Amino acid sequence: MRTMGVEEEFLLVTPEGRPTAVAPTVLRHAALDEEATSAEPGGDLEKEFKREQVETSTHPRTDVRELLDEIRAGRARTSEYARLAGAEIAALATAPQEVESTVVPDRRAQEIRARFAMTARDQLTCGCHVHVEVGDDDEGVRILDHLRRWTPVLLALSANSPAWQGSHSGYASYRSQVWGRWPTAGPTAPFGDAAGYRRVIEELLASGTILDDGMVYFDARLSARYPTVEVRVADVCLDAADAALQAVLVRGLAETALAGGAEPPQPRTELLRAATWRAAHSGLSGDLVSPTTGRPSPAADVVAELLAHVRPALEATGDLEWAERQTATVLLRGNGAIQQQAWRAEGADDDEVVRRAIARTISPH
Repeated sequence: MRTMGVEEEFLLVTPEGRPTAVAPTVLRHAALDEEATSAEPGGDLEKEFKREQVETSTHPRTDVRELLDEIRAGRARTSEYARLAGAEIAALATAPQEVESTVVPDRRAQEIRARFAMTARDQLTCGCHVHVEVGDDDEGVRILDHLRRWTPVLLALSANSPAWQGSHSGYASYRSQVWGRWPTAGPTAPFGDAAGYRRVIEELLASGTILDDGMVYFDARLSARYPTVEVRVADVCLDAADAALQAVLVRGLAETALAGGAEPPQPRTELLRAATWRAAHSGLSGDLVSPTTGRPSPAADVVAELLAHVRPALEATGDLEWAERQTATVLLRGNGAIQQQAWRAEGADDDEVVRRAIARTISPH
């Protein structure tokens, strides 16, 4: 069975709920622990672009329950490392408070900061990246071209960043708006085959605009590190099970792409950008653009379209019942943005929102 894995980026915050630049210390504690023991309940813990965040990763898994267990274990272990540095982790895609974030002391990161100025300065954002195994690049591009119309739905399910720099943004996922400032970010046109994909990357590098292929920030891309398709459109999810749902749906889309059915006409990238903006704006609280009709439809109906589209693949992998149950849970309780807004309605201020998010991040359920 095709493997899947999840990378999650987390804010590092004080126990009171304020972002704090302690990533180097957290990573030192992680390195010491890994030298002392061979136990690895999660995958790697790595630095990110800012010192106010870290990134976890799972091992490749075929079973969703094992994947979810590892996501939760990785969150719990990262929380332990953060506490050794006097901090906590929060699965929030943006910090609600005003914050002057700091770039990690790394030559490449410093070069990015110098070249991209305010775009780099503002990038304290946390995403959820799903990796799905592919046999080769041509297979990967078939998957990329197939799933591109569905990435706005994945974003809507994960949306978890309604606040930005001390203000309500008016978006369910403001992270996606901030992230979209990078020159390579967002949806892409169909590539056709691996050669077409490689030509695009070569031309981007030849333009001198980006430093290297690590700055190819497409919503979905071929991984530069692993034999996988990497879908990067989602916000980090407040609930661990929602991250696992992203992985199951992406694997379902991959299997559907390779099943050999007739492909509908590809939407133009301009239309896909509009659908992505709409998903970022309203999340699950309003209409989304239907990937099958190109017309607005209630979010729950569009999510149902996605489930119907991948149903045969989910049946084949044994994921259908779990995916249907978890999707129903998300639609009932809401994504992270809806939950944050509910906390606000109960009177929570910025710091209290973060403190509640800390508890949800490491919840065992």
